Amino acid sequence: MPAASVSLRAGYLAHVSRRRLAVAGMLAALLVLGALALSVGAVRVPLGEVVSALLGRAESPRIGLIVLNIRLPQALAAVLAGFGLSAAGVVMQSVLRNPLGSPFTLGISQAAAFGAALAVIVFDAGVMGSRQADAVSIASPALVTAMAFAACLAATGVIIALARVRGATPEVMVLAGVALGSLFTAGTMFLQYFADDVQLAAMVFWSFGDLARADWDDLAVMAGCGLPILAWFASRAYAFNALDAGDETARGLGVRVGRERLLGMVAAALLTAVVVAFLGVIGFVGLICPHAARFIVGDDHRFLYPAAGLLGGCLLLAADVAARIVVSPHVLPVSVLTACLGAPAFILLLLRRRA
Repeated sequence: MPAASVSLRAGYLAHVSRRRLAVAGMLAALLVLGALALSVGAVRVPLGEVVSALLGRAESPRIGLIVLNIRLPQALAAVLAGFGLSAAGVVMQSVLRNPLGSPFTLGISQAAAFGAALAVIVFDAGVMGSRQADAVSIASPALVTAMAFAACLAATGVIIALARVRGATPEVMVLAGVALGSLFTAGTMFLQYFADDVQLAAMVFWSFGDLARADWDDLAVMAGCGLPILAWFASRAYAFNALDAGDETARGLGVRVGRERLLGMVAAALLTAVVVAFLGVIGFVGLICPHAARFIVGDDHRFLYPAAGLLGGCLLLAADVAARIVVSPHVLPVSVLTACLGAPAFILLLLRRRA
């Protein structure tokens, strides 16, 4: 084998090894943050007792209840939601060739919130409560997810149509997302206007992106809908890499561009709908984490996709831990913290593109 080929092969293997090491480091950080999320809170549980509770040998029923029935579902919801929203952001940025694309900036999260609110208030798909802990208990997860998905599809259809318009720059797409977000937010406010006092309070609490409302039943539905989509995204890494190179290049490599773009956007919309239907709107995760992952591992979707998902899980776990500490003993919704982080990051991205 020529020396040049050996050198290129060695360089490529070193490149792949560095990316794999980076992804492994993110996985380790996720596990550390997960352990911290199970330990920190109004009741601090030492890590040794957390491990005992996970093994079914909790020192007291109270510790077992806190770890297994409250904090563990919350931590898993953070990982699943972070991975899902980040993966959806990666796919949207790829198929639309828009670095500013994400479920939140394109108005798709707001569309899902409107669909879920419509199902809960109009079609009685949720059981209302008067406290934050039980603001909305989903009685019909299938109906809520279906309505949220239908609204997401409507927003996605508009976005895809605009993407096909000649001259639809990333900035134009973001402005369209602002318009769609405002439209669906107005629809949600319209529903709240005609709600009674308890329904209104419940929907305001529900609209906060909050991990604390997740229980094992919600997680089962989220995992059942989300994991197959995440697996499909991973299987399409080659196609998304080709789309990043341009439509003509992708067609030359045998990729059906229109089909991949449509299926990718529909799958990302469904993933967003599932997360928003159960946890509310959590903004900017799908925008920040893909860009952070690109900075670390590059644009290859074989590494970008898992890296962005792991960073999304880390971000939500860290935000969940911080939300318990900032105004303890009160717990902030994680969407407050992600918005505080995401808004400056979004402005920086806009300034960077302008420069």
